[in-house]
Amino acid sequence: MMIASTFISAQETTAGSGDKPVQTVQPKIMVIPYVKESEDLRTILENDVNKRVAITKIKEAFDNRGFTTVDFVARLKAANANAVFSMDNKSDFKSQIIQSSGADVYVEAEVSVLLSQSGNQVKMILTAYECSTGNSLSNKVGESGKFYTEDIGKLASKAVESCAEDFLNTMQNKFTDIVNNGKSVAIYFGFDENSEYLMSSEVGDQGLLLSDELELWMEEHAYKNNYHIQGTTDKQMIFDDVRIPLKDENTGNNYNPNKFALEIFKFMKSLGLNIGRDIKGNAIYITIK
Repeated sequence: MMIASTFISAQETTAGSGDKPVQTVQPKIMVIPYVKESEDLRTILENDVNKRVAITKIKEAFDNRGFTTVDFVARLKAANANAVFSMDNKSDFKSQIIQSSGADVYVEAEVSVLLSQSGNQVKMILTAYECSTGNSLSNKVGESGKFYTEDIGKLASKAVESCAEDFLNTMQNKFTDIVNNGKSVAIYFGFDENSEYLMSSEVGDQGLLLSDELELWMEEHAYKNNYHIQGTTDKQMIFDDVRIPLKDENTGNNYNPNKFALEIFKFMKSLGLNIGRDIKGNAIYITIK
């Protein structure tokens, strides 16, 4: 199957407005199995050979289309062998594997192997997420169709092929938008119940309102000055769409909401304010004390 011309290597460029080259970067991808809340990511593949085969076939499909992939099974074995991650919380273990993988995108694969006298088939649901924010990039359903075969790998390949091109096109388009325009995070500013401050409080050397200081800082630090304020009251200020870069311009490493929250922390300190911060996916919660 020929892949659409959307997929361009990190070294290649396409013409933008005014013939200015625009770099299109492919994401590094890791494929992981979908797990229910009661299941453990560490053992799910050990107990189901069909899922191991399906995950491998999905990874191969991405490899064949020129994407750089991270081997989830190898990462999992290394993590188990070195005991480097917390083993207490299943969801935390998943996030730790994802964040340590170096991948830009992880693809969650829900695989169903259906066996019957009228033929066997594989169905799968593929969902791509941006690693640092958890934002969804693409989702498709693939089906192999029914065949009189016990070769689950072959059926898994057919299921992948039935949806791979549309899935990857959608994912690449959204990822390219992130490269060009930044990824979206939401930032919620609020106050501790004992705080002496409000959004109308004068802070800093210029004596500006706190809400004005926050907007001026966000205008300067949001990626390409791209941000949106959902609303402001004396008790809270919500930025529902602030863009942050995909990569740290100084190190080239993945940039994430934690790093942006650290910059907010430093700024608030410069205003003489103490804060608490909490990061959940693509949401940053700042509590002014």
